Amino acid sequence: MKQITFYLDFISPYAYLAFEELPVALMGLSYSVRYKPVFLGGLLKHNAVLGPAEVPPKRNWIYRHVQWLAQRQGVELAFPAMHPFNPLGLLRLAIATQAQGLPNRYVCETLFKHVWTGGADAADAARLQAVTAQLAPGREPGDDSVKAQLKAHSDEAIAQGVFGVPSFEVDGKVFWGLDALPMLRAYLEGDAWFADNDADKRWNAVQAIPSGIPSRTA
Repeated sequence: MKQITFYLDFISPYAYLAFEELPVALMGLSYSVRYKPVFLGGLLKHNAVLGPAEVPPKRNWIYRHVQWLAQRQGVELAFPAMHPFNPLGLLRLAIATQAQGLPNRYVCETLFKHVWTGGADAADAARLQAVTAQLAPGREPGDDSVKAQLKAHSDEAIAQGVFGVPSFEVDGKVFWGLDALPMLRAYLEGDAWFADNDADKRWNAVQAIPSGIPSRTA
């Protein structure tokens, strides 16, 4: 049985849609999923890139696109009253529900629904207090151990080559984005593109393709 590590941040509508789609996309396969909350802002900062919502035309497109995708998937989606917002309270709450900082699917679903249904303020203090009471974490979300685990998850993601969410890691390979789910399924099924003797060479060869973009340090 393959183990998939699902790196997610509740701020991402694509992560929400991927969370909902994953069981459908991988139906019939034998696998397990480990959910790891990460701070998307930290991944973006590490890679020196703007967040999608920081580029106004891109923001507008993404907000249209995810609503269309949700309708096509049959998933309820309503944008929170403000987006983007600070997701740290939700990320820490998720981590606080489990000793190793690995929330189960119920916890992740509850927090995704908190953000992406109803159209309310996802970071509202009263709502955060209510969902905290509902999930009854074993630790205080503000505890230093929780903050350390969130940082450790994010550092691990960066070390794995994760640069955005949703990302799915299995066997050291990272599949990024909602639209990567068919590719992830193909890998789990032993698709010939991955299974032949040149699979690892093909996977890694892209790193050697020369770039015409000047180095930032040049």
